Amino acid sequence: MPLRLLLIRHGLSSFNRENRIQGRNDLSTLTEEGLLQAKKAGESLKNIELQAIYTSPLQRASDTACEIAKTRIKNIEPILENDLLEVDLSPWSGLTINEVKEKYPDSYRIWAKNPEALKIVREDGSSYQPIKDLFSQAERLLTKIIATHKPEKNETVLCVGHNAILRCIILKLLNKPQEGFRRIKLDNSSISILNINAAKYNHLEVQIESLNSTAHLENQFPLKGSNARIFLVRHGETNWNKEGRFQGQIDIPLNEAGKKQAFYAGKLLEKINFQKAFSSPMSRPMETAKIILDNRPDIKIEQQNDLIEIGHGLWEGKLESEIRSSWPELLNAWQKTPEKVQMPEGENINEVSIRAKKCWKKICQSLSSQETALVVAHDAVNKTILCDLLGLSTADIWKVKQGNGGITIIDIIDDIDQPDIVMCLNYTSHLGGVIDNTAQGAL
Repeated sequence: MPLRLLLIRHGLSSFNRENRIQGRNDLSTLTEEGLLQAKKAGESLKNIELQAIYTSPLQRASDTACEIAKTRIKNIEPILENDLLEVDLSPWSGLTINEVKEKYPDSYRIWAKNPEALKIVREDGSSYQPIKDLFSQAERLLTKIIATHKPEKNETVLCVGHNAILRCIILKLLNKPQEGFRRIKLDNSSISILNINAAKYNHLEVQIESLNSTAHLENQFPLKGSNARIFLVRHGETNWNKEGRFQGQIDIPLNEAGKKQAFYAGKLLEKINFQKAFSSPMSRPMETAKIILDNRPDIKIEQQNDLIEIGHGLWEGKLESEIRSSWPELLNAWQKTPEKVQMPEGENINEVSIRAKKCWKKICQSLSSQETALVVAHDAVNKTILCDLLGLSTADIWKVKQGNGGITIIDIIDDIDQPDIVMCLNYTSHLGGVIDNTAQGAL
């Protein structure tokens, strides 16, 4: 197991409730709801052994960390860490969003569209770039954490911080994808999990296990706005997933565990008002979609051939050990540089990405504003779609985890100049807890 990094945003604060800019202003405190959120986050993590809890010294974060620490069976004292401080928006701190729009209209437009380009002018005439500075802060923090909690020690570390700094930590681990700051969302008291496999946080060594999970809160999913929303689900488990066989385009059905995963996903989604549903035509995603929509026979599941799983060619039906004996160099390349590998008599990941993105775009364009759709597909297909949404490339597919029965939510933004938002990624709490314990599979 690598170094597991748990990131939690502080609970709802007084300034959050009033739509005020907080920044490093320490006047904002946790509301009663925020305290309850922190307690619930702690309860959801109580069975996970932690080696350390780091927290921003700002009281809304440190109080959240203290509430989480109270739920631990083994006492653990939160460590104050200045590099978890929120973004410095000093001239704006304490103002409502509407007041900032009125007083600093040009700067706010930059903040809303491209926060990384924002410059703030101080009273003395000097200027600084808040998000650029925050990325440097995130790098310092990661360097310290990785030096202290080396991945080979298999430790789990919790960091409690704020919206902007936690986003910068995530994006720094992903090598700062273009427009990354607006591609993800972090709710109050949400839990995100990243796995770090080596002492340097670069290619192939970081995996997003989950982002912005709010399963422990009253609103189990991030609140939906006025835009269209898609629930992207990976099919349930098959026997070949469990055995670690490469499935590809061989039509293996769900096993009993996979049917249960689909059932629990359906229970979780039963209150979601779906207008449309789409699936790969293969039996495992189709069966998953049918189980999820069991009580909604009026919704037709539209089969999309371009959502079919990657064609592994001669690897299909084989275990990794069998592939290694015949194609050792190609398997090593697939695990290190997947974008450069052509499957023997099969596809390459770039071909999968092209067809999956084409299909995804067609699905998005078919949705009117405020509609909600279900899309059920496969590991590689989902990963290529998510890499594109996160501003990553096919070289980065190992950075994104997709558990069997896992749920990802994407909000489709009407503004063509803004990226769609990954509201949460690989939500698997309906399958037994915060950690994704689904089959590793063979992809």
